[in-house]
Amino acid sequence: MTSADGTLDSAFMALADPVRRQIIARLSRGQATVNELAEPFAISKQAVSKHIQVLEQAGLVTRTRDAQRRPVHLNPARLEALTAWIDQYRLVREGQFRSLDAVLRSTAASSGTHPKESS
Repeated sequence: MTSADGTLDSAFMALADPVRRQIIARLSRGQATVNELAEPFAISKQAVSKHIQVLEQAGLVTRTRDAQRRPVHLNPARLEALTAWIDQYRLVREGQFRSLDAVLRSTAASSGTHPKESS
C-alpha cells in the first residue's frame, strides 16, 4: 500500500461516520469551536473532541489557537484531493456511458427507431 492509499483510507474512514460528516458540513460554513460543533449532537463534548481528532489525523480539519479559543477549520485542499480521486473514476464511467449512448443511437438509426432523448 502506498502512502497515498493510506492517506485516502484514513480520510474515507474518517468520513464514514455520520457525526464526522456533519462536523465537516458545519465547518464548510466557517470555523467553529468544539463547543459550537457539539451543540447539535446528543453526545459529550469529549466525544465530539475525539471525532475532531480523527478528522485532524486524516488531514480534513486543522486547529489554530486564537487567545483562549482553539477554532477548528476545514482543510479544503484535502477535500479537493478526495474529490479529484473520485472524479478520475467518474470521468471514466461517464466516457463509457457516452460510448454506450453512441452505440444505442447508431443501432436505433440502423433499425429505423428513435430512442428517447434523456435530459
